Amino acid sequence: MNIILLSGGSGKRLWPLSNDIRSKQFIKIFKGDNGEYESMLQRVYSQIKKIDSDAKVTIATSKTQVSAIHNQIGEEVGISVEPYRRDTFPAIALAAAYLQDVQGVGLDESVVVCPVDPYVNEDYFQALKNLGDQASKGESNLVLMGIEPTYPSEKYGYIIPEDKEPTSKVSTFKEKPDEETAKEYIKEGALWNGGVFAFKLEYLMNKAHELIDFVDYNDLFNKYEHVDKISFDYAVVEKEDSIQVMRFNGEWKDLGTWNTLSEAMEEDIIGSAKMNDKCSNVNIINELDVPILAMGLTDVIISASPEGILVSDKDQSSYIKPFVEELDQVVMFAEKSWGNYKVIDIEDFSYTIKVTLNAGHSMNYHSHKNRDEVWVVISGDGRTIVDGMEQEVHPGDVITMQAGCRHTVIADTEIKLIEVQLGKEISVHDKQKYPLE
Repeated sequence: MNIILLSGGSGKRLWPLSNDIRSKQFIKIFKGDNGEYESMLQRVYSQIKKIDSDAKVTIATSKTQVSAIHNQIGEEVGISVEPYRRDTFPAIALAAAYLQDVQGVGLDESVVVCPVDPYVNEDYFQALKNLGDQASKGESNLVLMGIEPTYPSEKYGYIIPEDKEPTSKVSTFKEKPDEETAKEYIKEGALWNGGVFAFKLEYLMNKAHELIDFVDYNDLFNKYEHVDKISFDYAVVEKEDSIQVMRFNGEWKDLGTWNTLSEAMEEDIIGSAKMNDKCSNVNIINELDVPILAMGLTDVIISASPEGILVSDKDQSSYIKPFVEELDQVVMFAEKSWGNYKVIDIEDFSYTIKVTLNAGHSMNYHSHKNRDEVWVVISGDGRTIVDGMEQEVHPGDVITMQAGCRHTVIADTEIKLIEVQLGKEISVHDKQKYPLE
């Protein structure tokens, strides 16, 4: 099975746990089989592998998310990086070209495309496999998954099938309606359009070449900045006559707001927090090292991270986005391929950061032009390389680097350190990478 997972979005509706770098699919709030918390991405990836251990998974994403993807699910997954945001059709076209030219997928093979962040069970991924098998038959150019609606939602588009068979031809599509119109659609047998579809790779590549002038994957990647922004629905689906839909009636939730996300939480509290017995329908997620206490609250979400603190009525939390856009934000937490970092203090001429490196990983060998740095190792063992000189480091060791000095740290075990950046012009862009000899 070839699967393209679409991983995008800035996650503003789930602030403060998500931001431009850390989107909602990376938030760890679900209990995994091992009892540890896992993210939507980790949950979806493991579910796919349970259904088809040989599935070829490619994630279509932006450059800012690559490190978090590698950190959470490893290096084996395929990644098609969008150098610029150009909506879903160019993203899928680029990922399809990646499958053909980089992964060696044959043009006669079927490909399934779905979002990376639905809350679903394993029957959903069996349905994805069935969707790919149906596309392989060649009875239609596109096969969509139609979600059996559970209420007249205004958030989704609707698919009207020609009949009530498990797989049927599509009669028409309807845009996102108001609630009363949605009720009428459902009476007609309409299905939610969950943005899941399958096709033969050759079909999509022909569409891509028809709408975009490019030769191969590398050529499309280099031209991507100038590709027109257009959604897959507008570019392909609404113009295609040969479409089937397969019904899916299992659990499916779009966890796009705090209200819907809290419904999927297995525990009321994650992190350091308590509430009294007068609280009702309250969820707390706390990533800070200070406790939260809730008293006598009803229908409230409390979320705290280095980015900020949210206290909101659950229904009102759906309207958070414009308020978040008004905030003057600095990214205070980010996952990297080697671990993560958390900003714990900002002064006029200094940043203090807590850095965690996973065992066996290292930072890039790099330098900064406009700042000095000091590392204090607080746990773990490893090695530093400073201007070519390697030395072992252990808890309590202090390493200083002047501006222009090349440096890295290698974690033999998990290492935690405090990094203090000192300078008048501290910037994430002030970084020069070098090969490690």
